[in-house]
Amino acid sequence: MKIGVLKEIKNNENRVALTPKSVKLLKKAGNSVFVQKNAGLGSGFTDKEYRKAGAKIVKNAKKICKKCRLIVKIKEPMPKEYSYFNKENILFTYFHFASSKKLTLAMKKSKTTCIAYETVEKNGKLPLLKPMSEVAGKMSAIMGAYYLAKPYGGRGTLMSPVKNSVNAKTVILGGGIVGTAALENSLGLGANVVLFEVNSKRIKQLKKKFPKAKYKKSSKKAIEKELKNTDLLIGAVLVPGAKAPKLVSKKMVKLMPKNSVIVDVAVDQGGSVETIKPTTHAKPVYEKFGVKHYAVANMPGAYPRTSTIALTNATVPYILKLAKNDLNAVKKDKGLASGVNMHKSFITNESVAKAFGLKYTDLKKVL
Repeated sequence: MKIGVLKEIKNNENRVALTPKSVKLLKKAGNSVFVQKNAGLGSGFTDKEYRKAGAKIVKNAKKICKKCRLIVKIKEPMPKEYSYFNKENILFTYFHFASSKKLTLAMKKSKTTCIAYETVEKNGKLPLLKPMSEVAGKMSAIMGAYYLAKPYGGRGTLMSPVKNSVNAKTVILGGGIVGTAALENSLGLGANVVLFEVNSKRIKQLKKKFPKAKYKKSSKKAIEKELKNTDLLIGAVLVPGAKAPKLVSKKMVKLMPKNSVIVDVAVDQGGSVETIKPTTHAKPVYEKFGVKHYAVANMPGAYPRTSTIALTNATVPYILKLAKNDLNAVKKDKGLASGVNMHKSFITNESVAKAFGLKYTDLKKVL
């Protein structure tokens, strides 16, 4: 199969969908790989390395899409790229459709088969979302600690404990992969941590592993009570494929101390805080009701070398399956089938369809 790798054009997105090592594996399996010029530079991979691995370097992204059956990316297509894709393409990337009706309608119109990393399943888990969730979760504590500094508009509270002073208080919403990573780094920095989670079993697991934190069953009333003296709020909730639930209202944000910080990792699914809107690495923070909001929708792009290696190690086995069997791979692998959000203009993910009141079609009926 002909496989294309596009250079990411989202603001400060430096990850790349295949490493030279990945290209070598795909070539060994009998595939042809076309990499857009300088696609890997942000992650530290040169065109020379890709050529050595067996890839062909192509300048034009549109030409790659026209030439290749399978296109692999990192982030959702930007408006400039919408016209690149057609009904012959299988596009494998993070889509997060529920956060953008414009993207959803554009991909529907293109009739491209869209397979979303974030909804591929294996044994009830999300193996292609996990590595980037870990990066974003760990980053959330680091970014929060950074923006709490007074020169960056923060409250001036240090996350780490200092004798005769008070260390910062962090509230985390959600105890999944993102929440656990945020919890680990927040505790590592020395913060006082309160984590909210709806699942009692998960609370017991986390309490056993991280006994220094406090854990509470999630409810608006309980969250509201904690926010009154919170330095850093981290949104880490996820409903696969769907919009994130709004757990923090405008009223609740107004209760937070002046110059406290919100880092909402759920922003790529619409966000868990009512006042959140997507930001970029170029301009990551804005203020609302006296509270700093950090809402970068591609957080792992800040650490591209780590992120690219972690992600490609997870995605390449699926890319090999698709390259060998085309869409028959989807028929053979139910977990991969759960990643198909669109096919031939049909929306085949129920949560995406529901997010915008569009028609849902069972994949089995159209594949």
